Amino acid sequence: MNLLIPLMVIVPIICALFLNLLHKKDRTIKAIAIILALTLPLLPILASYGIHYFGGYAPLAQNPTLSTGLPSLITGTVLNTFHPAITYAFQDAQKLFIFILGLVAFLAILVSLFETKRPSGVYGFMMFMGVASVIALLLTDDIFNFYVFFEIMALATVGIVLVSGVKGNYETALKYMILGSITSPLLLLGIALLLGVTGNVNITDIIASLKIGVVDPKNPVLLMACGLIVFGWLYGSGLPPFHTIKSAIYSKALPHGAALLQAFSVFTLIALGIIILRIFSYLPFSQMIILGVSLLAMILGITMALLQTDLKRMIGFLAVGELGYIGIGLGLGTAYGITAGLFQAINEVVITAFLFIGFGVIYYQTGESDIRKLGGMMVKTPLVALLVLLAGFAMAGVPPLNAFQSKLMLIQASIQAGLPELGVIMILLSIVTFMTFMKAFHAVYMRPKPADLEIKNEKIPRATILSLIVFLVVCLIFGLFPQLATGFLQAISSNLAGGMP
Repeated sequence: MNLLIPLMVIVPIICALFLNLLHKKDRTIKAIAIILALTLPLLPILASYGIHYFGGYAPLAQNPTLSTGLPSLITGTVLNTFHPAITYAFQDAQKLFIFILGLVAFLAILVSLFETKRPSGVYGFMMFMGVASVIALLLTDDIFNFYVFFEIMALATVGIVLVSGVKGNYETALKYMILGSITSPLLLLGIALLLGVTGNVNITDIIASLKIGVVDPKNPVLLMACGLIVFGWLYGSGLPPFHTIKSAIYSKALPHGAALLQAFSVFTLIALGIIILRIFSYLPFSQMIILGVSLLAMILGITMALLQTDLKRMIGFLAVGELGYIGIGLGLGTAYGITAGLFQAINEVVITAFLFIGFGVIYYQTGESDIRKLGGMMVKTPLVALLVLLAGFAMAGVPPLNAFQSKLMLIQASIQAGLPELGVIMILLSIVTFMTFMKAFHAVYMRPKPADLEIKNEKIPRATILSLIVFLVVCLIFGLFPQLATGFLQAISSNLAGGMP
C-alpha cells in the first residue's frame, strides 16, 4: 500500500477546506495556499508506482489467507479475481499527468494570489477541490468513483466562474449547470447499465468479464451504455456540441481560473477517453466516433476563434480546437497515435495556461479583454509581449517548441494508419491557428494605443512573470527533448492499442 497515492487526492481536499475556513484572513490564506500548492507537483514525483485499495483488500487471488476455507463457488470462479474495493492505479502516465496538472495548478494559484488585492478563501477552495477531483479521475479504476469526482469537478468549475466577478458569469454558470443536470444523469445511467450487465463498477473487472465470456459483448445494453458514457465525455471535455458553452465558461472566469479550467477539461478528456477505449475498444465504431467528433472540434473551434473579439473567448475556442488533436490520436487506435495524442494533451495544458495567463496580464492592467478596445501594449509590457508571442508560436506548432513535436507525431501516426488526409487537415488548421493568434497579437500589442484606454495597474506581479517563464521552459524542454514526456506514455499507449480489434 502506497499512502502517497491517496494523499494526492486527500491533500488538495484538506487544503480546500482550510482555505474555506480561513476566508477573509488574507495573509494566512496567501501563506497556506502557496505552501500547500507546492505539494501538488511534488507528491506525484515522490510517490512510488503501484495500486492502492481503499477497502484495504486486494482481490482474493492475491490474498491466500483470506481465500483459505472459502467455498469453490467463490474461489473457483471469476469472483476470486474481482476487486472488492475502490482501486487507484498509479503508473508512468499518471505520474506525468498529475505532475503537469499540479504544476499548472500551483502557478495558477500563485498568480491568483498576487494579482488579487484580497485573496479569496472561497476561490482557493474551488481551485483545490477541482484539482483533487481531476487527480481522482486520473487515478481511479472504479467507474462509479469516477462519476462522483466528475460531479465534484463540474461543481468546482461552476464555482470558479461564479466567484470571478466577470460580467455575465452568473448566466454562463447557470447554463453550464443546466446542461450538466441533463448530461450527468445520462452518464450515471450508462454506468448503471454497465453495472447491471457485468455486475461490476471496477473497470478492470468489467473488461475481464467481457474478454473471458462472462458477459456477452454484443449485448445491446452495452451499446447503450457506450453511447451514454460518450455523451458524458463530450460534456466533461468540451467537445461538440458543448464547445460553445465550454469556451464561454473560460471567458467568464479570471485568466488564472481559465488556465486551470482548461487543464480540467483536457485531463477529463484523457481520463474518460482512456476508459472508453479500455472497455469499448471491441466496438469498431467507437474509434470512428472519437475521430469524427475530434475532427469536428478542430474545425469548429479554430474557425469560431477567428470570429471572436474577446481575447479569453478566442483562446477558449482555440483550446477547444486543440482538443481535437488529442482525440485524433486516441481515435487512431495505434500505439504511436495514442502516444502522440496524450503528448499533445500535456502540451495543450501547458500552452493554453501560458496563453491565458499571458494575455491575462492585459486584463489585469486594463480590465479589458475586447481586442477592439486594446492596443499599444507592447510599449507597456515588452517582456510579456515576447512571452505571449512564444506561447502563440507553441500553440501553432512552430519548432522548436513542444506542440511541434506532438503535432508532427500525430501527422506521422495518421499517415501510418492510412489516413494521410487527417495529416493535411491538421497542417492547414495549425496555419489558421497561427493566423488567428497573430490577428489578436497585432491588435493588442502592435496597434496604436486607443486614447481612452486606461492602465489601472502599471506594475505586473513578479509571480506572473515567473509563471510565464516556467511555462516557456516547459515548452522548450518538451520541444527539444520530447522523449522526456513520451517515455512516460508508451506503456499505457501500447496497452490501449493492444486491446483494439
